[in-house]
Amino acid sequence: MTAPTAHTLTIGQPLPDFTAEATSGLQVSPATFKGKKTVIYFYPKDSTPGCTTEGGDFRDLFAEFQAANTQIFGVSRDGIKSHENFKAKQGFPFELISDKDETLCGIFDVIKLKKLYGKEHLGIERSTFLLDENGQLLQEWRKVKVPGHVQAVLDAVKAIS
Repeated sequence: MTAPTAHTLTIGQPLPDFTAEATSGLQVSPATFKGKKTVIYFYPKDSTPGCTTEGGDFRDLFAEFQAANTQIFGVSRDGIKSHENFKAKQGFPFELISDKDETLCGIFDVIKLKKLYGKEHLGIERSTFLLDENGQLLQEWRKVKVPGHVQAVLDAVKAIS
């Protein structure tokens, strides 16, 4: 992966240059997001309950996103092997991006101080971003709660279609 210029993406801005590895041998860059609306959702870890539910919701509504000319990418810090296993086990029809060096996490500013069992650690805050056909940020959802979230994203996509 190549490191981007350090800044946080804001509404109306295009993605800065980067490259990242995704499932199915895909190399992802800003050019990947041109020509279709794109949903990029960040989740903490493969094969954990909330992340499995969220991915499953995107899977279950995938055809409706496609009908709205929208592609979906999931992102976490897990490696490609973990992503490939997670994708296959859950039957995800979309690609998962490996962000081990936190390049995309930095662009979207999703690494936050979290508490788990009384201990603090830095981790991915569940977040979703909607890009337009030119790769510009249209909308963001932060501190996502999984129930109903994917439907809300789909409703936003349909509202701009």
